[in-house]
Amino acid sequence: MPSLIFAFLLFGLPDSVMLKSGNQGLVFFVIVANTFIIPLGILMTMRFTKVIPSLRMEDRRERIFPFSIISLLYMITAYSFYIKDWIDYKLIFALFIITICLILLTAISFFWKISAHMIGVGGLLGIILAYSMNIQNHNFLYYTLAAILLSGVIGTSRLHLNAHTALEVLAGFLLGFGVCFGSSLMIWA
Repeated sequence: MPSLIFAFLLFGLPDSVMLKSGNQGLVFFVIVANTFIIPLGILMTMRFTKVIPSLRMEDRRERIFPFSIISLLYMITAYSFYIKDWIDYKLIFALFIITICLILLTAISFFWKISAHMIGVGGLLGIILAYSMNIQNHNFLYYTLAAILLSGVIGTSRLHLNAHTALEVLAGFLLGFGVCFGSSLMIWA
């Protein structure tokens, strides 16, 4: 989901919102590498070395170590962007927000198996809605509808696969939405 969030922030907003320095493609590549490709590689390595028995991580205890490592990677990525100061502060802030969601997911996994997928898609919708409330003269309807549709499809699939209960799906969505929406609104205050 961070890849979708950053695709929206880098390519879906009007030019006046984000400081366009011509390096959106490079920034997007670094974000995708550090929030999707490398974490996927870490999970695959953990699976093949039998650190985790399955990529599905059906038991909440199986999720703690992988999510801790991936949270650390997200923190390093966010901090690296922060100290280099070569992208807009709103993008750095979004990366920190996503990192906070992942840290909360990891902490909750000690007690409960909340839906990570729904945290991500709830965060996507929250960020889109927060930006739509603060940017005038730009139509966010299609982004909003796509995020709502994606939320429904992912939530339904998590239930259909028996990966989560309805409460775990709802809680994941509300956590992602609440943290990302509230935090993104703060950036405009």
